[in-house]
Amino acid sequence: MAELPAAAAPFVAFSSVLRRNGFAVAPEQTQSFLAGVGLLGPRSLGDVHAAARALLAPPPERFEAFDALFRAHFLGQTLAAPARTEDDERAFEPEDGAAEAIEAEEENQSGAEAAGAEALAGRAFQTLPEAEALRRFRRAAPDALPRRRSRRARLHHSGRRLSMRRALKEAVRRDGEVFTLPRMAPRTAQRRILLLIDVSGSMKSETDRSLRFAHTLVGVADRAEVFTVGTRLTRITRALRHRNREVALAAASAAVSDWDGGTRLGDALAAFLAVPRYAGFARSALVVILSDGLERGEPDALIGAAWRLSRLAHALVWLSPLAQDPQYRPETEALRAIAPILTRLGDSSSTAAVTREILNLGRMP
Repeated sequence: MAELPAAAAPFVAFSSVLRRNGFAVAPEQTQSFLAGVGLLGPRSLGDVHAAARALLAPPPERFEAFDALFRAHFLGQTLAAPARTEDDERAFEPEDGAAEAIEAEEENQSGAEAAGAEALAGRAFQTLPEAEALRRFRRAAPDALPRRRSRRARLHHSGRRLSMRRALKEAVRRDGEVFTLPRMAPRTAQRRILLLIDVSGSMKSETDRSLRFAHTLVGVADRAEVFTVGTRLTRITRALRHRNREVALAAASAAVSDWDGGTRLGDALAAFLAVPRYAGFARSALVVILSDGLERGEPDALIGAAWRLSRLAHALVWLSPLAQDPQYRPETEALRAIAPILTRLGDSSSTAAVTREILNLGRMP
């Protein structure tokens, strides 16, 4: 048997990746894929993607998973980044201007350890020993996540309001007799959770587990929104909705371009608040920011954005890996200024610490 050319190996390996993830790919389809790529003489990743969609024939309901596997496979091997063309099919393109570019400005000393330059890059996620903490969070979350009073009511023996409509229906059924007066009590609904994850260079060691926690949160919460903030603002909620964690994280990695770059929290939050739809996500929500707060932008930008966010939110919580020490006090000018408006400044040094903080917030009134 002739040895497989090195240039063809990634394309053949992609068929194996698909099979391991439940896609039916026949050997003939792999041969056709190779022939199609050779015929196209691809000038961009978009050409390869078009050939893969046409010749490996994923079912329409699994296009999202197929595209995520495609990007994860090729970004991790021969192509450092997808080449974008007008004809590319962008299954995980951020929605409605979700990726807001923030221009780097002159740095100051408000966060001495934060990176000042914008670095645009992808991220490959490593396996972390956090599975048990996430499993416990998944079990506890449905009952323990923060809730709010709904406008709707339900029958309850301790309710304060009588339901005349139900009382009349009961009287009709029982020939005019009503044995007990039906009472109504307000229903409760899970409060929206807005999670903002700092992906700057100073948070590099925390980003992997933050994204894993975010994927679990999106899966168990009734309403959750997740954004990354660094030098840009990116909404990754859609990517994290995929049930398979690795596929979801690969999709998030493709959507976010400012991994491990500078820290422009104030500008990113201002961009978030400038989009009415995004600002609506924060209204009456539990807003959780995962960041060390080592801001390189002007402190006034972060202070102003945090004050506006606190007025919209039900609670504004800042979780920092530096807060693992009980004696921790904010060091940057911006974080010291907004500390009085924070509902809590807590610990995010591990997945267990983050899940504990979130579940404890469920006991808040």
